[in-house]
Amino acid sequence: MHPSPVFGPVHSRRLGISLGINLMPNDGKICTFDCLYCECGFNKDRVPASPRPSREFVTATLESKLKGMEATGILPDSITFSGNGEPTAHPLFPEIIDDVLHLRDRYCPDAKVSVLSNSTFIHKERVREALMRVDNNILKLDTVNPVYISKLDRPLQRGYDVCKIVEYMKSFNGHVVVQSIFLKGVSEGFDFNNTTDDYVLPWLKAVCDISPRKVMVYTIDRDTPDGNLCKASHEEIDRICHLVKELGVECEAGY
Repeated sequence: MHPSPVFGPVHSRRLGISLGINLMPNDGKICTFDCLYCECGFNKDRVPASPRPSREFVTATLESKLKGMEATGILPDSITFSGNGEPTAHPLFPEIIDDVLHLRDRYCPDAKVSVLSNSTFIHKERVREALMRVDNNILKLDTVNPVYISKLDRPLQRGYDVCKIVEYMKSFNGHVVVQSIFLKGVSEGFDFNNTTDDYVLPWLKAVCDISPRKVMVYTIDRDTPDGNLCKASHEEIDRICHLVKELGVECEAGY
């Protein structure tokens, strides 16, 4: 679990020195997915007792942290929205984005503002507009197979449709980074190996249609709540990354 509303800085595999913003309670998890691989655990085991942090508290805490970092001469490479659940679910997410961009420009103008999202609120116009204003709009797309998503990501929204998610991703007109996890393991009789062509080739077609600025391909890095899952190999990640690059899209591998 992450402190709220500001934590770190931490060293990110993908984003360098990253100062985190957690728009969820620090004593629980609120998410529209209940992923088997989530480092924060299952939703049912992390029911929060506290409310989400207010816009004012987020802004004041971030400014205090940035002032402290400025005094040490070590500034973040990225101010990153992540934490104990889906950041775009916060009802004032667009307004908080505006505040964070203002503070970034004032204290660390070279830093990028990044949002790690599971994509479940990109059907909302205000959320899409906010994501268009950040530097790194990083949206999850682990596969385009609905059965696989229902078993691994376990979306809680009624009517979740990955085909619609892909269409909304296309509406960013390239201002999007696709983030996808590849892993293996058998749990409750289901084979979670999504490194095979049965999963990779349809996913590649979606990536081509979305035409993102970049793709982040990675695998498990920390303990998972479902202990039956395991890492994809370096060779499997490298193969998928190579296929993305063949589309003419930049691809970053995380092992």
